[in-house]
Amino acid sequence: MPAILTENSILQTPAAMRLATSRSVRPAEELLAVCHFPPPGHALDLAVSGGPDSVALAALAAMAGIKGSIWHVDHGLRPTSAEEASAVEAFAGALGMPFHLVRDAVAGGPNLEARARELRRERIPPGAATGHTMDDQAETVLINLARGAGPRGLAGMRPGPSKPLLGIRRADTEAICAALGLNPIRDPSNQTPDFVRNRVRHELLPLIGEITRRDPVPILARSAGVFREEDDLLDFQASALDAEDAAALAGAARPLRMRALRQAVSSISGYPPDRASLERLEELIARGGRFRLQLSGGVEVQCARGKIAYRAITPTD
Repeated sequence: MPAILTENSILQTPAAMRLATSRSVRPAEELLAVCHFPPPGHALDLAVSGGPDSVALAALAAMAGIKGSIWHVDHGLRPTSAEEASAVEAFAGALGMPFHLVRDAVAGGPNLEARARELRRERIPPGAATGHTMDDQAETVLINLARGAGPRGLAGMRPGPSKPLLGIRRADTEAICAALGLNPIRDPSNQTPDFVRNRVRHELLPLIGEITRRDPVPILARSAGVFREEDDLLDFQASALDAEDAAALAGAARPLRMRALRQAVSSISGYPPDRASLERLEELIARGGRFRLQLSGGVEVQCARGKIAYRAITPTD
């Protein structure tokens, strides 16, 4: 039966928020120093599946003085899912945090992992903190690289209150659970080779480490930070361009022109246009003259007399 708390868990003692003395775990102060929690006393929603990373997330949030609220989504994908929800609820009670259970089944079939992830995003509060670690960051960078991502994709996940654990390793979360006498839930789907992330985790990253004779995780995480800084700089520079001025856009460097257009279209549709549509739009602007172009995502762009207009359209327009 799934159970996060064990009989000897120090969460059941007055020393609940202190890591036990252990050679296998870094001191709490050292761990919290590289986390990105808001200041003590702030409220923060926490997405907790019951696995080691999210359990450590909740425990560290409590140690950081956060007023946490635990959210758990039960997709009904495993026979034990209801028991797992009860275990997370008991854990939330031990931490003194409110517990919120969302039951939303996901049907089997293609893209199961992606559909479940999207459903969780829809059902838990925006900005809820997740237990993604530095190892997850490295995996994300490699996956995005394989998909042909640009600087934004290679920047990975942005550290902050919604991703507070990107400065610590997966081994740290395991050690935290062990030191606190916690027995996190193990999701067997994390071992199956059916998912790209699992193969990157269990096959590609170890192979890179074997070839380079170095731990690739901190290196990839550092690269993500470099890409993130440069991506932010390009965004700042692109925002200074007038996206309605065709001559100004045509005279700008192509990377800035592309970003300015992406920003303008995203402000209408709510999300970036696909790369092919963006390149077509950029090509028309660089060429000059009048044009009218419909982009994926329900945005129409028109250019006349050197002025560019963006508007949302519906299928009936």
